[in-house]
Amino acid sequence: MSRPPAFPADEKIRIVLSILAGETTIAQAARQAKVSETSVGKWKQQFLEAGRLGLAAGGSSRPSSREEQLAAQVEELTTALGEAHVGLRVWKKSAEGRLAPSRTSR
Repeated sequence: MSRPPAFPADEKIRIVLSILAGETTIAQAARQAKVSETSVGKWKQQFLEAGRLGLAAGGSSRPSSREEQLAAQVEELTTALGEAHVGLRVWKKSAEGRLAPSRTSR
């Protein structure tokens, strides 16, 4: 059994907004759009959780490959920054004794 064609995001948004405005119920909207009440309920939930982008992105709860790539990059950069910070602190501590003002410079 094949899946029905994807419903346009703009249409999903229009339906959800009409439900939230009290103009129609989930059951009425589902009948008019010829989809299940479950689908309309999911659209509403996705919209409430993520706004327009939740429906426009297809409502996928799994991050996209680009998001996963960016998250890995953020983690890598955070680790590098932490290591650089520790290295800088070690360098400062070791330099404190050597860079103290000399007593003979007065």
